[in-house]
Amino acid sequence: MSNSPRLMLITPPIGADTDLTSQLSGALGAAEIAAVILRVEASADERALLKALKPLVETVQAAGAAALIEGAPDLVGKSGADGMHALGERNGREATSRFKPEKLVGIGGLRTRDTAMAAGETGADYVLFGDPGKGGETPPIDATLERLEWWAEIFVTPCVGQAETLEAVAPISATGADFVALGHFVWTQSPAAAVRVAADELAKAEAIS
Repeated sequence: MSNSPRLMLITPPIGADTDLTSQLSGALGAAEIAAVILRVEASADERALLKALKPLVETVQAAGAAALIEGAPDLVGKSGADGMHALGERNGREATSRFKPEKLVGIGGLRTRDTAMAAGETGADYVLFGDPGKGGETPPIDATLERLEWWAEIFVTPCVGQAETLEAVAPISATGADFVALGHFVWTQSPAAAVRVAADELAKAEAIS
């Protein structure tokens, strides 16, 4: 159990015409970020999508963070990304089989304890709790905190808590989670400023614990 979780970032959906490089660069420069999950609109044209992804992957890696692709397994290798973030135990199992040990694989979209334990048994590098479902609804924060506390106390595989609001950062950090992944709220304002404030919240929580 870590008393000092590290930060991750989760981007908005990236399409063929998405230009997120400047915002992403600012966010990465605001605090130490361990990894970035680049969410991809899988329905976009693959060639155009790859063109949009490559500079983002390079930006992430230049900042010393790992670039993980969500939503387009075939672009993991082509983009030069460090690995994949899969949704659901089945997709996670396929991803670990395909990419490990050469690439990192994380698994989210885990709604029950059973699916979380099955995901952990795949050899994934982390499991993530608190991400919105297919309908975009985020689980109640209390449910996410409970799941993180349960996982951190029992299992060796690192766990990530997704913070969809700034107010969720400190409670997630107090669960023993290894990482706090900053989601939607970062991109609704200045990403650099939002990350800086989130890092401050994390530091305050650590000082109190």
